[in-house]
Amino acid sequence: MRCAIYIRVSTDKEEQKASLKYQKELFYKFIEEKGWDIYEFYVDVQSGTTAKRKNLQRMIEDAQDKKFDIILAKELSRLARNGELSYKIKNLCENQGIHIITLDNAINTLTGNTNMFGLYAWMYEQESQNTSNRVKETLKTRAKKGLFKGSNPPYGYEVVEGKLYIRKDETPDIVRRIYREYLEGSGRESIARRLYNEGVKTPADVAGKKNASDKWNDSTIKLILTNPHYVGDLVQGRTTTVSVTSKKRKKQQKDEMYIFENTHEPIISRDMFEAVQNLMKQRKKFITAPKLHLFTNILFCADCGKGMWYRSNRPHGYICGNYARHGKKACSSHTIKEDFLKETILYDIQKLVQEIDKEQYLKELEAKSKKSKKDIQQKLDKFNKQIEVLKIRKKKFINLLADEKIKHDEYLEMVEDNNNELSQLAEKKNEIISMLESEQIIDNIDKLKQELLQFLNFDELTPELLHRLINRIDVKEDGTPVIHYRFAAPTFE
Repeated sequence: MRCAIYIRVSTDKEEQKASLKYQKELFYKFIEEKGWDIYEFYVDVQSGTTAKRKNLQRMIEDAQDKKFDIILAKELSRLARNGELSYKIKNLCENQGIHIITLDNAINTLTGNTNMFGLYAWMYEQESQNTSNRVKETLKTRAKKGLFKGSNPPYGYEVVEGKLYIRKDETPDIVRRIYREYLEGSGRESIARRLYNEGVKTPADVAGKKNASDKWNDSTIKLILTNPHYVGDLVQGRTTTVSVTSKKRKKQQKDEMYIFENTHEPIISRDMFEAVQNLMKQRKKFITAPKLHLFTNILFCADCGKGMWYRSNRPHGYICGNYARHGKKACSSHTIKEDFLKETILYDIQKLVQEIDKEQYLKELEAKSKKSKKDIQQKLDKFNKQIEVLKIRKKKFINLLADEKIKHDEYLEMVEDNNNELSQLAEKKNEIISMLESEQIIDNIDKLKQELLQFLNFDELTPELLHRLINRIDVKEDGTPVIHYRFAAPTFE
């Protein structure tokens, strides 16, 4: 946890300087006990009623860039003495996934303790609600005049002096094509796949959004097919904020929206729009999301890493989910039949059971299991000791910083190196734990034998047994499966 520590004193008098030193000592001790890291101290000598504090603003900017994980303050009043600023900080932290902890235990978002925010913010919230109501009335007045307000106009339109006009490019024709193809029988997924494979720009791409995807999706097609703007009606207030203190939005019911007919030129006729709405109610998607089947969540494409989708029309086989959704431009089919997978796994298990029935192999397997577990446990103990040493070293760094024996830049560099070592050790430790868990299945050889013999009495694989015996299966482009078993398979693998 990277901690931003905010300290505020009202004046630069001697007693306030003593308070500043005392607050720092409190934070050093608190962070040392938690085993966390100090990102930076943000110190202001100013009143808490104003937001125009240099280092507070710098901390807010760093929070927007997610440079730390927690804000620490002695008490909430050190951060803010007015409701607006309190909620600004609170909402920023919620949106960025940053926690707030005060040393007086009034606020601790890690444990869900946020009650004191209400005390500081209720008056501001009432005023914000009144402001919000005024904004909604203004929005309604603008809508009556046919004026569009939104971050982005509907795909196919542009905004000129507040009004919607049809764009002079290919996007209006793409909208018409989507409606036409849907009425002709194409599903939303198949329409999206064709547009993606043809390289048609997505709405996000046309709007110039950062990190816009080049892939068309079912949800994008659905938004276009259900948007009343395309028949010339202005619809405002389709979403609203969850509350005056949050930027998150929720969908409005139709009777809560502002809808005004014939405010701009339509791209789609009303008859076609209504026909599409009726058709959407009557039929299901042409390509559905992957159905839960035997190898769902265990079968993956070896090339793109996406899960394989079960398709009953292939016959009773699986294909790459990326290919199913977006076509050959995204990946190839990697087709594999379910029956072939069952036969392959059954064959492997039968060979294992035959080996287990041999007394000599039984003894060898048991001895190998015990030795393997012992070696793994020794490695795990070694990693735990190394991790503990690094944690102790981290506490020493805080003490060196507190005693001013090292500079803050030196502290950050030492902590970063230490954390990199910790991260690498934690990754190795998780690998060892996974290996140890894999060994548990042959911890009791007789139990394993009984489970496998019982497994062979089944006419088909069950999801429970499948997930107990196999970690995952990767399918190569030619349909060859690479099966990762949970047990140490004998030589036939």
